Amino acid sequence: MTIKPLIILPDPILRQVSKPVERVDSEIRKLAEDMLETMYDAPGIGLAAVQIGVMRRMLVIDLSKEGDPKEPQVFINPEILASSDDRSVYEEGCLSIPDYYAEVERPATVTVKYLDANGVEQTVEADGLLATCLQHEIDHLNGVLFIDHISRLKRDMVIKKFTKAARTKATI
Repeated sequence: MTIKPLIILPDPILRQVSKPVERVDSEIRKLAEDMLETMYDAPGIGLAAVQIGVMRRMLVIDLSKEGDPKEPQVFINPEILASSDDRSVYEEGCLSIPDYYAEVERPATVTVKYLDANGVEQTVEADGLLATCLQHEIDHLNGVLFIDHISRLKRDMVIKKFTKAARTKATI
């Protein structure tokens, strides 16, 4: 397993739409392992392949509490089939936008169809943190960031801050 470098805002790759995984094979399973290792190292609870520069519709999630056994989940070609009218608000953060958090309102429950790490089609009815995390990571696969769900003023401030930090880093 390999820890991969994270893609950080304002990198334009984060705004690209990821391509479907054609077939689930050993290469895809290795990618899932690397993604999980990278996510645990960060540390985070979810990671989309685009966040490590791989333009494939794939994400990993682990919502286990610190000290509990790990519960890694792999979602390949995830697709939201349905979402509730009920809404929930969570304070979200993102490994690609380090140290920035904001409250985001999303559907409270979602139904997601996906392939697991063995290529078997699955469907999950998700609520709570899993629903929020799935929506956040699926957004990544569509070139959408959680800051796109906050006010334009706050979003512009965050983008400006990270653009400035990237320029400063580039000149060092």
